[in-house]
Amino acid sequence: MKLYLIPLLFLTACSTTPKLTLLPQPPPSTADNSAVRYPEVVRAYHFGRYADPNDDLVMHEQHVVYRVEENTRWNFHPGPVGGDIPALPPAHDAAFSPTLVNDAVLAEVNAQRLATVQIMLEARTLSAALAQFQVALQQTKTNLQETAVLRATVNNMRKRLDALETAPEQPPTSPISPTKEPADSLSP
Repeated sequence: MKLYLIPLLFLTACSTTPKLTLLPQPPPSTADNSAVRYPEVVRAYHFGRYADPNDDLVMHEQHVVYRVEENTRWNFHPGPVGGDIPALPPAHDAAFSPTLVNDAVLAEVNAQRLATVQIMLEARTLSAALAQFQVALQQTKTNLQETAVLRATVNNMRKRLDALETAPEQPPTSPISPTKEPADSLSP
């Protein structure tokens, strides 16, 4: 009898249909879909008081202007072979990230400030020397012009002197009067 029981147990096991159980899957995360689409980048610009460039009678008070720097777009980079898309970190906006400050950075900034001060002092010294050079150059130009005028005058004098030396010797002319009277008579 025991032998009949064993096949009977097998028949009952085959006669029942197994139930298929489907477990709901968690929804895809909507917070980080950068593997599918790049997020848009929005930057805030802070403006102080200013006059409207289109109307001098209008003044704007301090406010913030938000500008979309980069629109959202599809990510066309291929995913891994398995089809499992890794979550990429969100786009980092450098405008709002704090600057890293350590001793080396502070030392470099201070060295750059000192170098800038020294360069500015040297620039002032150089501009003063350049001004002196400009004055000396102007004075040299004036001296050159005066020297050219003097040379021209000396050349003219030499030409006149050469002309006088090459002319035939003529006795000095004295005033001869036809009446044989003295030339400087005072009689009326």
